Amino acid sequence: MKLIAELDLRGDERVLDLGCGDGTLSLRIAESVPDGRVLGIDASKGMIDAALPKASRNLDFRLLDIDDLDFTDEFDIIFSNATLHWVKDHRRLLQNVHQALRTGGRVRFDFAGDGKCRNFFSVVREAMALDACMEDFADFEWPWYMPSVADYAVLAEGSSLRNVRVWGGNADRYFPDSDAMIRWIDQPSLVPLLTRLSEKRRGTFRDYVVERMIERTLQTDGTCFETFRRINLAAEK
Repeated sequence: MKLIAELDLRGDERVLDLGCGDGTLSLRIAESVPDGRVLGIDASKGMIDAALPKASRNLDFRLLDIDDLDFTDEFDIIFSNATLHWVKDHRRLLQNVHQALRTGGRVRFDFAGDGKCRNFFSVVREAMALDACMEDFADFEWPWYMPSVADYAVLAEGSSLRNVRVWGGNADRYFPDSDAMIRWIDQPSLVPLLTRLSEKRRGTFRDYVVERMIERTLQTDGTCFETFRRINLAAEK
């Protein structure tokens, strides 16, 4: 909601929400542009199915991978929250975003950056190296792109966008208890990893990660701490 407030919407903008998920934020944006339109896209059919009941006269949803953006001069604002660390090629992304914006259009992104989930990623690498799991991850490609602020600034400033600003953010989190952290581990964090494993090995992998995460993150007050670091982008066409 803070990001949406920063957009300072007039009320007539055409907005593209990249990685709209269940459409909750897309709906909030649509309510702020009664004379405009919002399109939310997501590569997950399950997310789009969850979002579609929120569709209205000025809010649409479409099943579309962010890598396949093919719009030209259509949007006043392109917005994304907590999604773009799943997109590996940001050079291509920024080119497609520039093409999709109208002249004078704006970009506002917030996604995971270097330093996110230090405990989780460390434990996952331990689990991937287990004798029972090592073979399954022999050719595994890390699914997340989480650059440093400095590296992303260089990339964004080298794009066709102008008035580029890139900055970091600290959203470190204390889960209220280990059960809450385990729910976050199970969905969505482990999903792209478990698909690499046979049914028999998934339980071994998952249980190892959960046990080690509790060991690493549990605090004396019963909460569990994990690092959440952000990359922010604001730019114009």
